[in-house]
Amino acid sequence: MTITDVARHAGVSTAAVSKVMRNAYGVSTAMQEKVRDAMAELGYRPHAAARGMRGRTYTIGVLLDNIRNTFFADILDGVRDELHDSEYTVLVGAAGFGADAQSKTVQAMVDRQMDGLILIAPGTSRAEILAMAETTPTVVIGHHDRSDLHDSVVDADGTGAGLVVDHLVSLGHRDITLVSAPGTRSSKWTRTPEIVLTNGYTEAMGRHGLGDETQVCRAAYSDEGGYKAGISLLTREDRPTAVMAGADVAALGVWRAAHELGLRVPEDVSIVGYNNTALADLATVQLTSVDQAGHDMGSTAARLLIERVEGRREHAVQTTMTPRLVVRRSTSAPRA
Repeated sequence: MTITDVARHAGVSTAAVSKVMRNAYGVSTAMQEKVRDAMAELGYRPHAAARGMRGRTYTIGVLLDNIRNTFFADILDGVRDELHDSEYTVLVGAAGFGADAQSKTVQAMVDRQMDGLILIAPGTSRAEILAMAETTPTVVIGHHDRSDLHDSVVDADGTGAGLVVDHLVSLGHRDITLVSAPGTRSSKWTRTPEIVLTNGYTEAMGRHGLGDETQVCRAAYSDEGGYKAGISLLTREDRPTAVMAGADVAALGVWRAAHELGLRVPEDVSIVGYNNTALADLATVQLTSVDQAGHDMGSTAARLLIERVEGRREHAVQTTMTPRLVVRRSTSAPRA
């Protein structure tokens, strides 16, 4: 089945069919319905490779490191909903935490002529991303580094960290530890989410006169990473009375460690997450967490990317989400 068959069946020109398939400006709703009905009746599906040879494949690649992080599901839902009524298909690459593996996945997406990429907190070197973004429209989610070559969608992570510290101090906590991802110095990103979050935490602790109490534990944003951090922190003689993790999935790992050690949440230790994923609101969990609007981040990233892919905007932009603290039952005043 070819585009000519579709045009003949719909009673329109091949040029009209091509415009509908490209979502070209100025195509009437009636024409779109006529052509799409014909495509459906004939079972016509454009050949991706052939479309790529003509300049567009209508595929968007999304890079993430860990499919177990439910915050990424919120972002993907936003991307999907934004592209729901378009011709674009989203393909996900879960590359793990290693920079080399992420780089390989990004290169594979580019080699397959994907029209644009959405990279969620990439560990790949900044130089490589910038070089790629010169030819492939790209949106980076999470990293605060600005660039004229790619768009960015970020959360005000420093503000989010401050909200958590303010809340815990208001309850009477002083021994507040941050569990944050280690990051990759060799990647040369200077304002990753974990860096901005750590700076916000440090500044907030200092603002409350607790500069000498600051403590940052580095751990992967995964259940296992949070669990290992929890075991390390909560077996100390001077264990913290409150732990803030930079991701809900890590916070739940800390919670698992507390449970294994016979500690109660929040009576023995208060725990706060970041992302406000669906898991945080489970009746048996009720994790206090910072909401950074993952769905909105995803939909905004998709919208910005399509603007660049379709040539409707040339200059790069950075959009910042405003975090809010959602207080639940995992935090309370420390025991006297």
